[in-house]
Amino acid sequence: MKLFTPITLGHLTLNHRVAMAPLTRSRAGQPGNVPTPMNVEYYRQRASAALIVTEATQISPQGQGYAWTPGIHSAEQVAGWKQVSDAVHGEGGRIFLQLWHVGRVSHPVFQPGGGLPVAPSALPVPGKTFILDEQGQGVWGDVPVPQAMTIEGIQAIIADYRRAARNAMLAGMDGVEIHAGNGYLLDQFINSASNVRDDAYGGSIENRARLVLEVTRAVIDEVGAQRVAVRLTPMGRFMGMGDDTPEDTFSYIVRQLDMLNLAYLHLVEPAMVGTVRDEQFDPRWDVIIKRLRGEFKGPLMLAGGYDQQSAEQALLDGRADLIAFGRPFIANPDLPARLRGNHPLNVADSERFFGGDAQGYIDYPAMA
Repeated sequence: MKLFTPITLGHLTLNHRVAMAPLTRSRAGQPGNVPTPMNVEYYRQRASAALIVTEATQISPQGQGYAWTPGIHSAEQVAGWKQVSDAVHGEGGRIFLQLWHVGRVSHPVFQPGGGLPVAPSALPVPGKTFILDEQGQGVWGDVPVPQAMTIEGIQAIIADYRRAARNAMLAGMDGVEIHAGNGYLLDQFINSASNVRDDAYGGSIENRARLVLEVTRAVIDEVGAQRVAVRLTPMGRFMGMGDDTPEDTFSYIVRQLDMLNLAYLHLVEPAMVGTVRDEQFDPRWDVIIKRLRGEFKGPLMLAGGYDQQSAEQALLDGRADLIAFGRPFIANPDLPARLRGNHPLNVADSERFFGGDAQGYIDYPAMA
């Protein structure tokens, strides 16, 4: 199986191509959104992945949009993530930390001073986020209309990404993946549906792509291109995303990224909207993925509802170089061994995806 052949990503040589996708689980320790020993065990159990991409991790307090998600902006968080990376490396694994700013997909309960979330433009957001009620219980709350960012605010966020990447290295990570998809801040700037600015960060494709490229170059400047990846969701519709010219917009971005010698590019298939399979996705996607595949010369990772058969076929067809699995890794800490041996898979308990304790998190059994 091609899934179990080696591949080089940046400075790493991986012994197979079954990656673990970034998976928000909302189990960071409180107060402080700090990784705990339970989180350490969760990642240690899954260290047989070719590469683990951590759950999305906020680069600053402003970047948080969901309850109990971890950060990488405090000394305590860095120390917590260092225990995670040490555990994964102790099992022979590799791990990139995903850098995250949610932008408008947030709530004043998370924002410094109780302010409004920030976004490229002050537009309504069609979605909810996971907040705490007055009793401290997790509930889904409406997202308010955000405030449009100033140029000074944009520059501050670029500095936050740079600092977060440096912190990830202090935490022992093998690299970082910049989350520029799924309807979060960088994706909000990219998409014309969420960006109606008339300055250097809005309007033309080049202007809407400016922030993701500036962030990527800043992070590369901090940690080196061989330790940096970017995740995009071309044609994604989560949280009100949409673009008037997705082929041209994302082709431009990918061509620019190709010149930066990234460790890899990570694309999400549009058949997944958040955690739900979307059977109505735009059929232009197959045309776009082939176009983007031809424009990015480095390793390409794909995610989005893959199983063993479809993953193997994607590799054989040259559609991707490695495949990121999400739900299968939640329920199968030893997923690569199960796939290699055609063993049956545990089924993930979706009721325990977000929040909670060890149940539905570190109690899924590995094969005997």
